[in-house]
Amino acid sequence: MEETGGMAEEHSVEPAPPGPAQHIGQAAERASDSDRDHVVTLLRDHLAVGRLTLDEFSERTGSALAARTRGELDAVLADLPVASEPLPQVARRRARRWIVAVMGQSESKGRWRPGEHTSVVAVMGECHMDLRRAEIDGPEVVITAVGIMGSVDIVVPEGIDVELTGLSIMGQRSLKVRDVPVLRGSPRILIRAFPIMGEVKVRSKTASADQH
Repeated sequence: MEETGGMAEEHSVEPAPPGPAQHIGQAAERASDSDRDHVVTLLRDHLAVGRLTLDEFSERTGSALAARTRGELDAVLADLPVASEPLPQVARRRARRWIVAVMGQSESKGRWRPGEHTSVVAVMGECHMDLRRAEIDGPEVVITAVGIMGSVDIVVPEGIDVELTGLSIMGQRSLKVRDVPVLRGSPRILIRAFPIMGEVKVRSKTASADQH
């Protein structure tokens, strides 16, 4: 090396950015339990601000808990924004706190938003609530279902924590959900059922079941 004035000229070399091979290597790394739990927490945050429906949260949480590599976990979050700060809420539908059917029918399905406390009343009529694609705000949703010579039918995704309480007066209440482990981080749905010569039934159903 040529020296000038007795001092050697030094050149700093910046490290090269990660190449495709390095990214592939990171994606192939085995995921830990803490990696999976972190992704489930992020999914819960996206559910709370309305970016995911309850059914989407259930499906993605199942995929995250079954993931073996970091690449599989990244795929679960691929179409969601990175949460460096508290996630901004997207435009929300107005919460429905009362659903009533009197000698008729009422149906709540698709992408809709129940309130943290929602009352459903069927008087000689039928109310159908499908929570699979609903937007859920908090860790718990309380539904008070009253069927007076009428019926209330509530559908939930599989793997969601559901509890049915209440009192039947010459009526019937039933809980028929698939016996699968409750997904970590899933919101809890508490249903208080009061059928009076009527019926309140709660059942689980997958999104793919609609295609059959």
